[in-house]
Amino acid sequence: MKLLRINHLGIASTGLSEAMARMERLFGMAADHLEEVPDQKVKTAFYPVGESSLEFLESTDVEGPIGKFIAKRGPGIHHVCFEVDDIEAAVAMLVEKGVRMIDEKPRSGAHGCRVAFIHPSATGGVLMELSQSTRD
Repeated sequence: MKLLRINHLGIASTGLSEAMARMERLFGMAADHLEEVPDQKVKTAFYPVGESSLEFLESTDVEGPIGKFIAKRGPGIHHVCFEVDDIEAAVAMLVEKGVRMIDEKPRSGAHGCRVAFIHPSATGGVLMELSQSTRD
């Protein structure tokens, strides 16, 4: 598995409009990409920061991953996402090593990427996302 870069830092929010207003007020930034990801039950707003991004997430379902996270822990840092060169190979390697995965098969994510999450119990408490772009 080759980690190419930190793709983004995911931040759970109680509302995108408030998060977007905060980014505008603090840094004069506007989101460069807004998207709803039905598979993950979220709406997202991405802000480029150097070669990475901040991804603000708003739950569209209280039973979705972000809804449950906010109910348990409140808003804040949710995950770190690493871009990989081959997500199928990366997931297979981790599964073979016995790493606890949330996703043992990649699924659809924002920007049309394929993503898979590593369970925080396998990483010392940090939810980690692997992502591979489907764009050439």
